[in-house]
Amino acid sequence: MRIEIFDSTLRDGAQGEGISFSVGDKLSIAKALDDFGVAYIEAGNPYSNPKDMAFFEQIAKDPLKHAKLCAFGSTRRKGIKVQEDANVQSLLQAETPVISIFGKSWDLHVEKVLKATLTENLDLVGDTIAFFKTRGLEVVFDAEHWFDGYKHNPEYALQVLKVAQQAGADVLCLCDTNGGSLPSFVAAGTRLVSDTFKQTRVGIHAHNDIGCAVASSLLAVENGAVHVQGTFTGIGERCGNANLSAIIPTLQLKMGHECVPGDLAHLTTLAREVMDICNLPVPTTRPYVGSSAFAHKGGMHVDGVQKLSASFEHIDPQLVGNTRRFLMSEVSGRTTVLAKIAAIAPQLEKDSPEVAAMVERVKELEMEGYQFEAADASFELMILKVLGRYTPHFHLSMYRTSGEFPPPDGETSASAMLSIQVEDERETTAAMGNGPINALDTALRKALTVFYPQLGKARLTDYKVRVLTGEEATASKVRVLIESSDGKNTWTTVGASTDVIEASWQALADSFEYILHKKEGRLEWA
Repeated sequence: MRIEIFDSTLRDGAQGEGISFSVGDKLSIAKALDDFGVAYIEAGNPYSNPKDMAFFEQIAKDPLKHAKLCAFGSTRRKGIKVQEDANVQSLLQAETPVISIFGKSWDLHVEKVLKATLTENLDLVGDTIAFFKTRGLEVVFDAEHWFDGYKHNPEYALQVLKVAQQAGADVLCLCDTNGGSLPSFVAAGTRLVSDTFKQTRVGIHAHNDIGCAVASSLLAVENGAVHVQGTFTGIGERCGNANLSAIIPTLQLKMGHECVPGDLAHLTTLAREVMDICNLPVPTTRPYVGSSAFAHKGGMHVDGVQKLSASFEHIDPQLVGNTRRFLMSEVSGRTTVLAKIAAIAPQLEKDSPEVAAMVERVKELEMEGYQFEAADASFELMILKVLGRYTPHFHLSMYRTSGEFPPPDGETSASAMLSIQVEDERETTAAMGNGPINALDTALRKALTVFYPQLGKARLTDYKVRVLTGEEATASKVRVLIESSDGKNTWTTVGASTDVIEASWQALADSFEYILHKKEGRLEWA
């Protein structure tokens, strides 16, 4: 069966904390969603802010190829004729083929929030939907708070839907706006509506306030819903909306429904693209698309997946464009090590003494505070050292850092001087920076590019510090993770020490050693 995917990332998703889309951001996301094949893209409320109206004006110049664009707004206001309502007129001005109208279906909201009578609210719903239908537009009616309304006054909640259907609504979308309904209740309510309003498509719009938005959406489909609303990776108000990047593959791969005509192998890339534009990472544990979705750490799990992927994976990660990862830690066994080093030392076997040495070395280093599951680059360098194939490209002679507050020039608050030796030559440099780590990074880069100009494009892109134990207060051991990039590839290194600058130096040095080993062919890019 065909299930309509109604994406609200640009409207409901934009209401999530920390998210603010520019017009350009919304255009980029809309094009990406269109290419992927969602049926509807709800792009904003043209009445609520000029940015949304500007988006509708811009996208009209380069229309979507597949998806139907949808403008969102409320029913007419109480006491105002529908044709005179500014919100209604702004929806017309958006010139979209689909209008999404939300109206009250919970008597509490009608009487306490809208300050209207129950009959007045029915007129608001019917008048507004009929107004748009007489103009040849497709109308999705979002029955706001429908499940709460059905719980407290089922007759009225159903009456609202009946008025919407009679006015011509193409979709009756049942909204769990507060996100607190149990999936079983959503299932029962959806079944009742599907059986009662058989001539109209039924939809589901779930929020995630009790962590059940995906489950409620899937159960709604099992009980007659053919239209599913949500956002990519579940961003949205409060705890977010139903997560389409989990719903779509589940509907297609596990329930046999058709949702998008495009290749699901683009799902992970799309999720990351959307979140990059949000300036947020994809949460690592997001189903299907998170970096941890197919990550294995325990030795038994790794061994099982190596023998038969289905033993610890519910689908092949390639189906959704994700990749399998093996994580190194003190709980890892020889099978994990073998899986991790397959590209570096394919000749080694499980009983090889080198593999045993690697396992022991990992355990020793993790006792000291290192962690390799998020620092593959440092792990690969460690492998080379155990195998006797590591050749350092530089040696540190000394470094010195100093800081000053307030910054003398108003910007740079620290300086660093260091001296390194490459074979028989020595290079001493100094640099200013926004803090001692930035100054040290800049000074090291300056010194190394004298000998290795190919490092010119390498840049530190992320820096994290974790206090490992708090017992020693400011003398506690810390772990530093550094992410670096050359514009094409990204790698992460780790350092650990009671001195944050020393830990940072270890991670910085590993970062440059890693890319130099890569460029010399001693390690292959994943």
